[in-house]
Amino acid sequence: MKNIVKISTLLAALLFAGCTPKTQYIDGGIPAGENEYMSMGIDSADFEKAATDAVTSLLRSGALNRPGGGRYVIAMGSMVNDTTQLIDTDLLTKKIRIELLNSGKAVVTTAVSSNGAEDDMTFIARDLRENDEFKQDTVAKKGTLYAPDMSLSGKIIQRNAGIDKKRQIVDYYFQLTLTDIKSGLAFWENESKISKIGSNKSVIW
Repeated sequence: MKNIVKISTLLAALLFAGCTPKTQYIDGGIPAGENEYMSMGIDSADFEKAATDAVTSLLRSGALNRPGGGRYVIAMGSMVNDTTQLIDTDLLTKKIRIELLNSGKAVVTTAVSSNGAEDDMTFIARDLRENDEFKQDTVAKKGTLYAPDMSLSGKIIQRNAGIDKKRQIVDYYFQLTLTDIKSGLAFWENESKISKIGSNKSVIW
């Protein structure tokens, strides 16, 4: 009798698992094939796609084609996380920064950002001025820092929609804006959308 109960329980579990919708991308998401590790939340592949889409759009727009040549200096503005997940937005911005630097069109300042200096050493090293223990001709002089020409800011938005009792769709919008700091005008904007469909039982955080 116990064996019959165990077999019945196992069959019920297998049947339930088979009825649970798998998470899938919608409309050309990544990757092309089935990914058993895919979740309804944002993962590294999503950041990779959003970053690639953004840089491709930015370079094609010509917004970084500086008259007379040279490279623009870009500061990182605010990156708002409007999702239910605790995500590190640097996973997106770092990928974008790497591709921008490799493009030869821009450099990124770590001395200025919406959250203060990204690298405090820029200013800590300047505290060595007039310190007799250091050769003063090796210490950074006043007026040597570059002010940013542009600011890159953005927002990650999440929207959930139930389809039926078993399935739901989750849309993620990666929105970015490149602003000319002197004029305050947006020279470029981009939105990359990633949609996933999966089980209503999936917890997204």
